[in-house]
Amino acid sequence: MTNNRGDSGRRFSRGKMIVHLILFLSSIILVVALYPREGKFRYEYQKGKPWLHESLMAPWDFPVLKSEAEVKRERDSLLANFAPYFDYDSVMAHKSSDQFLAHVDELAMDIRENHYDYWDRSFYEELRDELLLELTEIYDRGVLDSGSATEGIVAGSDRVTVVRGRVATELPLERVYTHKGAYDALNSTRNRMAESVETDYGGFYSELLRRVDLYSILQPNLTYNEERSRGAREALLRTLIPTRGLVQERELIINRGEIVNQQNYQVIESLRSDYEERLGRYGTLSVTIGKFILVVSCYFILYLFLYHFRPEVLDSLLKTVFIILLVLLFTGATRFVVSVPALNVYLIPFGLIAIVIRTFYDSRLALFILLITIMLAGFMVPNSFEFVFLTFIAGVIAIFSLTNTYRRGRLFFTSLMVAISYSVVYSGIGIIQEGSIVDINYVNYGWFAVNGVLLLMVFPITFIFEKAFGFLSDATLFELSDTNQPLLRRLAEEAPGSFQHSLQVANLAAEAAQAIGGNDLLVRVGALYHDIGKMVKPQFFTENSSSNFDPHKELSPEESAKMIIDHIEKGVELAKKYNLPSQIIDFIVTHQGTTTAYYFYHKHLEANAGKDVDDSLFTYPGPKPFSKETAVLMMADAVEAASRSLPGYSKESIGQVVESVIDNQLADGQFSDSPITLKDISVVKAVLKNRLSNIYHARIAYPARK
Repeated sequence: MTNNRGDSGRRFSRGKMIVHLILFLSSIILVVALYPREGKFRYEYQKGKPWLHESLMAPWDFPVLKSEAEVKRERDSLLANFAPYFDYDSVMAHKSSDQFLAHVDELAMDIRENHYDYWDRSFYEELRDELLLELTEIYDRGVLDSGSATEGIVAGSDRVTVVRGRVATELPLERVYTHKGAYDALNSTRNRMAESVETDYGGFYSELLRRVDLYSILQPNLTYNEERSRGAREALLRTLIPTRGLVQERELIINRGEIVNQQNYQVIESLRSDYEERLGRYGTLSVTIGKFILVVSCYFILYLFLYHFRPEVLDSLLKTVFIILLVLLFTGATRFVVSVPALNVYLIPFGLIAIVIRTFYDSRLALFILLITIMLAGFMVPNSFEFVFLTFIAGVIAIFSLTNTYRRGRLFFTSLMVAISYSVVYSGIGIIQEGSIVDINYVNYGWFAVNGVLLLMVFPITFIFEKAFGFLSDATLFELSDTNQPLLRRLAEEAPGSFQHSLQVANLAAEAAQAIGGNDLLVRVGALYHDIGKMVKPQFFTENSSSNFDPHKELSPEESAKMIIDHIEKGVELAKKYNLPSQIIDFIVTHQGTTTAYYFYHKHLEANAGKDVDDSLFTYPGPKPFSKETAVLMMADAVEAASRSLPGYSKESIGQVVESVIDNQLADGQFSDSPITLKDISVVKAVLKNRLSNIYHARIAYPARK
């Protein structure tokens, strides 16, 4: 038992401290390696706010970069005039012409057999050649594939470049046919010819024309040349000049107190970009040392927090690796997203950090890890203050809106709240920077929505971490607490008295754990399973045996004690067989601690007065409770069992039982390995007294019916 949680953080051995040093130092090196080579601009500023530093003069000549909007407009303008390249296939025209002639001649042969007396070969050839001429003219202009791929290629462009041999000709898009357009043109000619010959030359010529399968014959003969188009597009984009004008050395950029507007903001941004590039180019070692110091500072604060307030995390190698790995994953994701121009840093669901940590630990640790991670990521992103502020607010919203992770519907609400919080706070910043809501970059709202959707990944991520690190989430605990679980159903059927006892203990322990800030759901589940070993031989336990039969009469005290004590070992075997988590098995092995099966021990002493007694035969194997939750279960279990033997129930008798049982456990040193305090024990006693009094309250004696 301890009175100060921080004390346990000072018990680490030298070897464990070395492991901590290796883990944290390795993580620091990885984060520094992830950082971009460029340095960091010395000034912080925001559009729409006053320049709070000294008047800024240009330290050297540098070009003024165009804004992203300007570059995009010019890029779109250039690409709108770009004509993608298509290779002309002259062979396709000859192939389709031959196919057309063979097809039409075959149709003509069928019709001629039925109308031989009226058949005019020269007139037939005239009709055939006229339709063939139209087909040839269509192929001469070119036929594009009408598929979605081609539509995407020519989208936004009104011209194409047709390559015939070594000659490339740029044409308006309407000068070439799509597959459908070519068919419509050829079909229109066919229908016109059929109508003109139907009355004057007999319906069989019209029938011949209409039976021609134009769609199968007509095939695209313009093929997209991806390599040539890509090269031409890149060459065109190289003509785009990303700068406009030059700022000369010692030229005034902005005065102190002057508002950062769109014009001087872009000049300052240009200086920042040039400044950071120069630092990365000429001061690589110095910049790296500076980054190392900053990252070490963040990790040092993280270690101090864990050391003083969450020593149980540092005490476990897996838990420490988990925290460090989570920080590294999101720092690495930030570096990747920042390096891809098409992505936005607000795509990364930092709220997942808060939710996952809160699932396995608590809100305080979740908030601290979130803050450390976004500070580390903030060194990589543009507009660091804006990023840290937005992400921190959204993370806090995620923590406090997700009160129960095992309720799936609650996560959708949290996802929505995170997206809304991002959007609302960003709108406020945008209005300050732009002076109007109209000029805000609305694309970011789409990234916020995607961020919210990605938060729904918390369930598969939680499952992965549970399996990889042996954690236990609220969702899993909630499932295990279902009394329809196979093992609990067996307990209810084979040892109904023990099952009812477990239900009662679960209610008592959960309420007591909640009162002292423990994990009430974990205690509830642990209590439900703590006596599963009793189902192996249920008749040897009082709550399952008949008052007319006592199986212990035929056994010696040593044998009876072994039967009782063995339910711990049998419970562990059953728990492992049914794949219960190790955290639940902890409740099975610790709920009796190293106490003594006192009833049989006392009988043995009476039968062997004056003889040496082997106490180990009557002592539970332990270990003692080593957490608040396991300590609470030991108290609730013993108190509930003792309360059943009371001859009468009153507040005084219940209070005496609670005090006596827990004081004996305390005197026996059963809580010496647990971080539970004397104040916590006092609170647990009060909860148990109140709860048992409500359970066993005096009932009104109703008069009997006459």
